[in-house]
Amino acid sequence: MKKKKIKVLVDLERLRYSNSGIANVFKNLAKGLSEIVTKESKSKIDLYGPLTPLKNLNTSFPLIKRESFHKIVPFYSFSYDVLHTSHQLSSYFRFKRFCQKKIVTLHDLNFLHENISEKKYKKELNKVRKNLKNADVIVCISEFVKQDFLSNKSLFSFDKEPKVKVVHNGISFPDTKVNYDLGAFSFLKEKNYVLNIGVLFAKKNQLSLVKMLPYIKEDLVFVVSGENQFYAKEIQIEIQKLELTDRVHFCYHVSDEQKWALIQNCKVMCHPSTAEGFGIPPIEAMCFGKPVFLSKLTSLPEIGGDVAFYFDDFETKNMVASYKRGVELFDASPQKMREQLINRSKEFDYKVMASQYYKIYQSLLIKNN
Repeated sequence: MKKKKIKVLVDLERLRYSNSGIANVFKNLAKGLSEIVTKESKSKIDLYGPLTPLKNLNTSFPLIKRESFHKIVPFYSFSYDVLHTSHQLSSYFRFKRFCQKKIVTLHDLNFLHENISEKKYKKELNKVRKNLKNADVIVCISEFVKQDFLSNKSLFSFDKEPKVKVVHNGISFPDTKVNYDLGAFSFLKEKNYVLNIGVLFAKKNQLSLVKMLPYIKEDLVFVVSGENQFYAKEIQIEIQKLELTDRVHFCYHVSDEQKWALIQNCKVMCHPSTAEGFGIPPIEAMCFGKPVFLSKLTSLPEIGGDVAFYFDDFETKNMVASYKRGVELFDASPQKMREQLINRSKEFDYKVMASQYYKIYQSLLIKNN
């Protein structure tokens, strides 16, 4: 008798933040799964999320359109064997029938450590609690997130004890032999610059890079995918105070090709974040063999390993000293260090991530098939 295929619904509703790092992770997950799941596979996968971004994935998977009213009247998902909620703050698929299995990807618990209002704290904690309560497997995107969750496990209650696993986020690497086009940012072609990619949030700590700039010769380039207006204003005030207007460049609405070009042409990447569940930009820089400077906090040492340079603290004079020392070490042996950086980046390939998730899908219902 032919065994029925396991039906899996993967929630990719966060694709609505199209320029974010999280959206790229979900695109890569869909891409990797589409390469694994063939007609002969033991699983059938449907994708749930905003329709236009889903269509742009170019997969053969059936697409289920996310509707805003699904928060109130849930999409009927009881026909699936496995539900994968791919973000802990999702407002979808909090319920499951008795014999269904549920996976929740936990990206971070940053709200526990940030200086936020009591109202926001309670709101985020409540969302995470609702998603994790009936999870069979909680997948953490780094060992740091796993340990953070285990340390704060008492904040949550569970229908039954979930398994806790680590699956690193994966990226789709560009062809680093191609000369990518800077397009609107071509004025940066002839400049030496430090690159930072991400949202302008206090936890990303970009202000510390601005304060470094008077003591180094490079310019500073921010690739901005979103911002907190108060923190962005604080950065602008510091730039004006230090008279750095002509040395700090903000790049908005950056295409993938332009992003690769900006990485390809940078001298180094600096990512001094104080709260990070994972950290994709440093991996993207490493795949081009670019030196990366990271904070020693949260998940970043797990990403950079022993091939990255680290800021011991965020005192300007100490950051400058760490930066100059790292640049000197890299310039003394560039070819060797480029190879080490490139090899390190390959550990975070999207195919590895997708394969690990697929194995979890399969393992959840293997006894029933």
